Amino acid sequence: MPSPRVTRAANTGSANPNTKFEFMTLLTNRINASEPNSPRHRASDSPVHRKDSFSSGATSSQQQPLPEEDCMKLNPSFLGIAMSSLLAVDLWLTKKMGVCAKDGSSWGTARPMMKLIEISGHGIPWIAGTLYCLYKSDSSAGREVNLNLLFALLLDLILVGIVKGIVKRRRPTHNRMDMFATFSVDKYSFPSGHATRAAMVSRFMLKHLVLAVPVRILVMLWAILVCMSRVMLGRHNVSDVAFGFFMGHMQYSLIEYLWLSPYTLPLLFRM
Repeated sequence: MPSPRVTRAANTGSANPNTKFEFMTLLTNRINASEPNSPRHRASDSPVHRKDSFSSGATSSQQQPLPEEDCMKLNPSFLGIAMSSLLAVDLWLTKKMGVCAKDGSSWGTARPMMKLIEISGHGIPWIAGTLYCLYKSDSSAGREVNLNLLFALLLDLILVGIVKGIVKRRRPTHNRMDMFATFSVDKYSFPSGHATRAAMVSRFMLKHLVLAVPVRILVMLWAILVCMSRVMLGRHNVSDVAFGFFMGHMQYSLIEYLWLSPYTLPLLFRM
């Protein structure tokens, strides 16, 4: 018969592994119960989490990295932010300067005068007047100047129409479409054809016509008033007029380069 000490030792030795395992399991359950939001509890006890982690792990290998252009859209560049800021300033300044856009505006009483200035910068009166002067001119120098002015006016219409058709920027919302002799492309705003014409014609007249000093000052004031009237009447944005004025100067330089003379068109100047 074995002694009680040996039996107790044997029983203790055989029960130790199970006792330790049960104790560790109980300790783990108590820790998870006391910390329900712990990462271990969420990973081990939540079947939904196990399912989501499995599905996300299965699909992560199939996902492609974002294209570079998409990353650029999510992180706008400094140039994009600057352009958006300039556009906001342009729209705000256009709204503030449209003081003659309607009869009830702050300068609504000056709207008829602004419309007369608008007509003075229209292309039809200038083309008709140039054709008349070309017909009545009896000198070769006069025909040369009038012919090149006519060429400049026609080139201006073509270039402005092309740019408007490409950009297709709408006119300001406070504009009234009561302009004189408009065409289909005139529903667009960028650039201002009046501004291009005023800049080009004023440079042309100051360069090729013999004018007194007061008349030269009036020509420059006329060009400035035509440009300002476009914004005050609400016809164009400030950027439309600014770009149109710059474009008009460039067009004049092109006319100077393509100048029509008796050497290029001898038959026309012999008439």
